[in-house]
Amino acid sequence: MEETIVVLAEVPLTDADAAHLSALVDGGNSTYTVVIPEDRHTNVLGEFLHHLSLLEFTEAFQGLSHRPSDEEVRVSADQALQSSLDALRGAGLKADGLTAPGSAVDMMVNTVRERGARQAVVITRPHAVADTLHRDWANRAQDKLGIPVLHLYSGSGFIGDS
Repeated sequence: MEETIVVLAEVPLTDADAAHLSALVDGGNSTYTVVIPEDRHTNVLGEFLHHLSLLEFTEAFQGLSHRPSDEEVRVSADQALQSSLDALRGAGLKADGLTAPGSAVDMMVNTVRERGARQAVVITRPHAVADTLHRDWANRAQDKLGIPVLHLYSGSGFIGDS
């Protein structure tokens, strides 16, 4: 039986992410559905505090001053999706995906329900404030879905606290 695993990714998936995802299913017949939000930086305050917590002062203030256009946001999401699908397919995995124009978490929840997925994974960069306060995407999705949501940090395989 084919299983669907829905993956919400903040950043384009890497080869390392594909390797970590393939380890979720031991020889199973799975399809990975990747959800890439169009606007991955909507929480301006969260991003500002994240950069400050890492003493990245320039990045913190740049995030406040530059907002990409709607077209730039769409193109960036499409490129991130294609790159993610390439990484998964390059690892020999079946993959499809979509971009989310609105709430990333709501799109993930809807996709999990529509596809009957029993596994959900969120892959992000670490976010000190959101992760600490359990307001990250994985925790929010888990609250809505009622199933465990694995939270991985991009490229590292480290598991977030969800």
